[in-house]
Amino acid sequence: MITKFKTKNYGDNKRIERVITSKLEVLNKFVPEDTIATVMLKSFGKEGEQYKFTLEISIQVKGQTIRSEHTSYNMWDNIDIVIPKLESQLTKIRKKKGEYNTKPNSIIVESEVDFPSNENYNNKIVKVKNYNISIITPDQAIEEMELLDHSFYVFLNAEDNKVSVVYKRMDGNYGLISPEY
Repeated sequence: MITKFKTKNYGDNKRIERVITSKLEVLNKFVPEDTIATVMLKSFGKEGEQYKFTLEISIQVKGQTIRSEHTSYNMWDNIDIVIPKLESQLTKIRKKKGEYNTKPNSIIVESEVDFPSNENYNNKIVKVKNYNISIITPDQAIEEMELLDHSFYVFLNAEDNKVSVVYKRMDGNYGLISPEY
């Protein structure tokens, strides 16, 4: 697995990079050796208040993105929450597809610093994300949503050829939004 680090408002900390890299080694049994794991370390907060830290790890595995993110007042706690989540997601994929990786893996660490910003955006669009839309069934969309650790997933419904959204409800069930036009 190749590990790449990105930071946003987070100081250069080689120790945390070494710890995350070593803890990610537990995932080597699930992925091919050329798999890229992108680790985003973020900190944010206002002057005079305690800063919060976010750890986000995304892994591209055979055309699928596995992602987990957690925010708390301690980056070290985030590590202990995010990596087991990723392991659980990869275990689900392995059980579903019956695939195991037996190749030895190597890790390369690349660090880059993002732009610092602590502005208050007041309900403005601050990020636009484009992605390829999948033609899948609602059940497959739920699986993708769970693997990405998101609360919703936009897809092209293979059953009725409409752009639809599945989402996780507060009661733990799922909902489907399908437009009428």
